[in-house]
Amino acid sequence: MEVGSELELSIDRLAAGGEGVARATDGRVVFVPWTAPGDRVRVRIVECKRSFARATSVELLAPSPSRIEPSCEKFGSCGGCSWQHIAYDDQLQAKVAILRDALARVGHLAIPDSFQVHPSPAPYGYRSRARLVAEGGRVGYRRRRSRALCATTQCPVLLPALQQALAALASGADAPPHDGEWELFEGDDGCVRTVRLGTRQAGPAPSLRAEPGGKPLRVSVGVFAQANALLRGPLARAVLEASGSGARAVELFSGAGFLTLGLAQRYEKLVAVESHRPAVRDLRANLKSAGLSHVRVIAEPVERFLRSASPEPAPDLVVLDPPRVGLGRGCAERLARLGATRIVYLSCDPATLARDLSRLVRADYAFSSVAAFDLFPQTPHVEALAVLDRV
Repeated sequence: MEVGSELELSIDRLAAGGEGVARATDGRVVFVPWTAPGDRVRVRIVECKRSFARATSVELLAPSPSRIEPSCEKFGSCGGCSWQHIAYDDQLQAKVAILRDALARVGHLAIPDSFQVHPSPAPYGYRSRARLVAEGGRVGYRRRRSRALCATTQCPVLLPALQQALAALASGADAPPHDGEWELFEGDDGCVRTVRLGTRQAGPAPSLRAEPGGKPLRVSVGVFAQANALLRGPLARAVLEASGSGARAVELFSGAGFLTLGLAQRYEKLVAVESHRPAVRDLRANLKSAGLSHVRVIAEPVERFLRSASPEPAPDLVVLDPPRVGLGRGCAERLARLGATRIVYLSCDPATLARDLSRLVRADYAFSSVAAFDLFPQTPHVEALAVLDRV
């Protein structure tokens, strides 16, 4: 096998990065984008390493039963979605397999019997937040593995109101968009924000509610918020149900307070740690608006907090929702030294979750349960909620 050579392959499964996975006759794994398990394809090798290769599909010889017609005309060039050609039930099965594989292979963990999977109520029209790029009057997303623009006027994973906002932005209805990154965001109140990052919001700001009937949350431009409007409430409830109640809790990577307000109603004392300054401002404003004065906000990186945090008294609970890279070097061990009775870990990356869980298990925690939430249908991304209990 060498770069430029062609061969026929059968796709066996889907990788965490979204590509189809096949095995060549020489034993090497071959990754082929835009394929589905069960496809028989002719491919051309574009990268060749000792243990794996990457290829592009030249011809679909026999389609998989999982194959369906993509809903977006930009599918295959846009870098946003990579699984629109796969039936939704098969997407869910692939995500469960990816999460299980990471826990077993990366973390060397036994999978708890209580493994729940929460599909998105709708596979399209779910996303309430998106970042787009404007260049030379055109608007869209980045192409796959490229900085090049894939211009578009529609995106079927967006909520209907954001679809309209995208169309208006792309058409230059008010004025041609300035070059740069733009954020589209729809709050639970129906308010839509279309703003270029680095500028201030003009007019009313949209707000979120972590739970039905809960207090509205202010989320400023550029501040992280869970994007699946249809699963946001169930996800928050699942975290809070796993968190229980008690005297003292610590929340790491608290953001604007998506989980903080609910935790504050269940714990007598709560420490919320967040380093992103705009998120800290939102968090403090949201706590004040909700009348929650017993929450101590620490505006510093989680790594620094864990280096200096005292393990006495041990908290009843630690909740964390880190970025994709997970915990930094040494943080899992320092987290374990806090001695929390329970750790609730919300993760957007199965591999870094598995790595961190394995370190916590080695530090005398038991891996009690895990649940998967499909926050991003049509993509390989999967959110996981893991619970660990002190042995």
